[in-house]
Amino acid sequence: MLPPQFLVPARIERDVSITSKKRLLELLARRLADADPALHFDKVFDRLLERERLGSTGLGHGVALPHARMKGLREAIGAFVQLRTGVDFDAIDQKPVDLALAMLVPESATEAHLQLLAQLAARFDEERLRTQLRNAKSAEEILQLLSGSHA
Repeated sequence: MLPPQFLVPARIERDVSITSKKRLLELLARRLADADPALHFDKVFDRLLERERLGSTGLGHGVALPHARMKGLREAIGAFVQLRTGVDFDAIDQKPVDLALAMLVPESATEAHLQLLAQLAARFDEERLRTQLRNAKSAEEILQLLSGSHA
């Protein structure tokens, strides 16, 4: 389901206490920037904020899928955060977000990257998956759930 190295345990945080959308985006940007020495936190954070200004990436049901195009990136990368308590994210259903998967794609993103975004959005529409992600006890378990390779 997910491309190789798109998401790894080091870019997955669970049971995190954050109080705002901005802090959540900062954490996601930090994890994404850690993925590639060519990425800088400030630029990643700015790109995610720019995308949010166009409209919230809060999908509803407590899920957000922040994403942005990034110059110099060769392949899509992701980072995931499971929050202890949801934060206001201006989601489509106005419910707080407690699950967020951020994604960066190359600036010249192809149809494949749009399909990945659509696939992730569709997966997060599954109530069972959302419940499993909220109950997951490790980064490895979250990765298995998101990869579609259930333990």
